Amino acid sequence: MSPPSAAERDRGSAVVDFVLIGALTTVLFAGVLQLTLTLHVRSTLIDCAAEGARYGALADRTVEQGAQRTRDLIAMTLAPRFAQQVTAESTVVDGLDVVRVEVTAPLPVVGLLGPAGTLAVDGHALAEEP
Repeated sequence: MSPPSAAERDRGSAVVDFVLIGALTTVLFAGVLQLTLTLHVRSTLIDCAAEGARYGALADRTVEQGAQRTRDLIAMTLAPRFAQQVTAESTVVDGLDVVRVEVTAPLPVVGLLGPAGTLAVDGHALAEEP
């Protein structure tokens, strides 16, 4: 019996190469998808917090109305579970009255793998004089 040729020894290696590259590509795609989803949620929360702060800073509105506006916007754009921890306060920054709305939300995780934790963002608006 003659020894196997190089072509016979490489038989089946294309399947292994395909599986390895396919697995690597899938993990890379899932990571990019996770990052994209997290950045989308972060940007949306920042926008909702800023809009709530602007609403609460109006002369005929209260700080709590700004927090409620933020909750409503988050529930409409993302999901109600992201709007569970919204706080608003009136504070002073550089001698100016400012309304600050802070949102703490869970990180969106695709599947069971990924970072766990929370995402904290805030929005500010200059308070109007009544």
